Amino acid sequence: MAAPIPLRKDFTSAQLRTLARETRNANQGRRLLALAEVYDGRRRSDAARVGGATLQIVRDWVLRFNAHGPDGLIDRKAPGNEAKLNDAQRQELARIVDSGPIPAVHGVVRWRLINLAQWIRPARPTSSVRYVRGRARAQAWSCHAATPTP
Repeated sequence: MAAPIPLRKDFTSAQLRTLARETRNANQGRRLLALAEVYDGRRRSDAARVGGATLQIVRDWVLRFNAHGPDGLIDRKAPGNEAKLNDAQRQELARIVDSGPIPAVHGVVRWRLINLAQWIRPARPTSSVRYVRGRARAQAWSCHAATPTP
């Protein structure tokens, strides 16, 4: 069995308990209390029980705590996928939605998803058009009416 990863020496269990009491992030407080158990000399399985986690997760908390301190125990936002449209394309799509269609030019009296897809299609590969259409509509039409005002 491998030796457990030691915790950094610049904190004590009392300090971690104080930080857990003062934080407004419940998950960070729970993790700090679990690590305070380790500082008190208790087993990591006891810390896992206090933190409501597994031993592997407690190990991950120790690594994050050692690298970044108490702030390393705050939940991080997942990076997610990169945007399908760049800022210029999103602004252009918003401009098109704001101005509304011109029946003589666009051949429609109101924008539909398929009409906007015709604008998006040349800019993006075909495989991502369906996803981009739905996201673009949700983002562009969230604060715009579907039909232009006269």
